[in-house]
Amino acid sequence: MRIGVPKETKVQEHRVGLVPGGVRELVHHGHDVLVEKGAGVGSGFEDADYKAVGARIAKDAAAVFGEAEMIVKVKEPQPEEFARLRDGQILFTYLHLAAEPAVAKSLMETGVIAIAYETVTDAAGGLPLLAPMSEVAGRMAVQVGAHCLEKEQGGVGLLLGGMPGVPPAKVVVLGGGVVGTNAARMAMGMDAQVTVIDKSLPRLNDLDLRFGGQLNTIFSTVDSIETYVLDADLVVGAVLVAGASTPRLVTETMVKRMRRGSVLVDVAIDQGGCFETSRPTSHAEPTYTVHGVVHYCVTNMPAAVARTSALGLNNATLPFVLDLADKGYRVAMAEDEHLLHGLNVHKGRITHKAVGRALNLPAIPPESAIY
Repeated sequence: MRIGVPKETKVQEHRVGLVPGGVRELVHHGHDVLVEKGAGVGSGFEDADYKAVGARIAKDAAAVFGEAEMIVKVKEPQPEEFARLRDGQILFTYLHLAAEPAVAKSLMETGVIAIAYETVTDAAGGLPLLAPMSEVAGRMAVQVGAHCLEKEQGGVGLLLGGMPGVPPAKVVVLGGGVVGTNAARMAMGMDAQVTVIDKSLPRLNDLDLRFGGQLNTIFSTVDSIETYVLDADLVVGAVLVAGASTPRLVTETMVKRMRRGSVLVDVAIDQGGCFETSRPTSHAEPTYTVHGVVHYCVTNMPAAVARTSALGLNNATLPFVLDLADKGYRVAMAEDEHLLHGLNVHKGRITHKAVGRALNLPAIPPESAIY
């Protein structure tokens, strides 16, 4: 199969769809890999690194999209890329269509087979292609949140871990999944006072067994969210509903009542965000302030640590890329129901129930699309 890796065009997106090690594996399997010139530079990989493992280097994105049977990216296609996609071409990338109706509409019009990293599942019910970037984003959330608490960044001027004689900051994490667990770990490591709120008692029990008295675990209700958010210095939004829009757990009324100079970091912004006052931002302008509260809502947080992120993402995606290339998408999905769950759009039709529900569009079962 001819596999194309274009350079990412989203603002300050420095990750790359395939790293040289992944390309070498695909070439070893007999596939032809075409990488756009400079595609890996943001992640620390030169064109020579790709050539050395058997890739061909294309002069521009048009050449990559024009030749490739499958496009492997990191972020959803940008407006200039839609015209380059064609009927029957496979697109394997993050899509987050529940929060991007315009992207969904454009993909449907192109006739592509769009497979979303974030809805591929595993035997344990997890999201294995979302997990690596969720780990990065969770860890970064506390890092950027601590920075935003600094006075020069608009924060109250608080050191997350406090100091002898001065109490630490109060950190509240909404959601105890991969993002939330990693955020909690980082915050505890910085000696903050940390609370995780989740609606799953088994998950709260797991976190309690893992971290013991270091971590305060609270069952999620409207009352508990309000109580802890209003008393927080830093709130991390780490809620995820696979394929669907994120519930808005923190209302604007709550934000108005928060302490001035406190910080909200919305890791769920790709799926719409879990704060009512959230709106997408970029690494170029990552924050804004509403009612005196600093909001950090960057939609591609892991791009700031592009090399770590690209390597971690490729470790997770490569087995699926190999399956799609070796077998073709129909056979690969017929043999792997977890990959089948990643199918979001197939030649003009939505094929994921949660995505269709979020977009108010009809969705056909994915198996009916591939057979």
